[in-house]
Amino acid sequence: SSHRAAGVAEALAGADSAVTEIIAVGREHTEAWRIGSTNLNVWPAYDNEGKSSGFEARHSLSITCTDIASAGDLLAALATKVGDRLQVEGFGLEVSDTARALDSARAGAYADAVARAGHLAELAGARLGAVQAMAEGGPTGPIGVAEGGMARDMMKSVAIEPGETTIAATVTVTFALD
Repeated sequence: SSHRAAGVAEALAGADSAVTEIIAVGREHTEAWRIGSTNLNVWPAYDNEGKSSGFEARHSLSITCTDIASAGDLLAALATKVGDRLQVEGFGLEVSDTARALDSARAGAYADAVARAGHLAELAGARLGAVQAMAEGGPTGPIGVAEGGMARDMMKSVAIEPGETTIAATVTVTFALD
């Protein structure tokens, strides 16, 4: 939320008014502990001619929802109830529980390492022996991010598409050659 006013106190009060509404709407769509302030700034404001025109306050929040439908409903409700005082800096999608996907990626990485090492051993005229050492690298890969616009007067819910998320694992395996 952002608000411009003649004085610092008024700018903060205006931003706080919108934040109070945003928090109330947020609590209708997610748990209170998933709503938190991330930043609060106050700075001098200037008009188009460079003359002082008061102060601007910006209070940023982060609101987390557990599913895409709730996030879309939240954005629509915020646009409707907070109106033009709402500023959406963006939103991100992330996988909240990656354990099974990482296990699968790790198994695939190991199988790939064995297949590649076996092929290389064959090319060298040897057989793949026992594993001598193994190390796991950190999971890598992009977490899907989506962006969307809002038309306050036209929406009942904001459609959010999850797209595809990549979860990867890297392993380094050292084998003996027989």
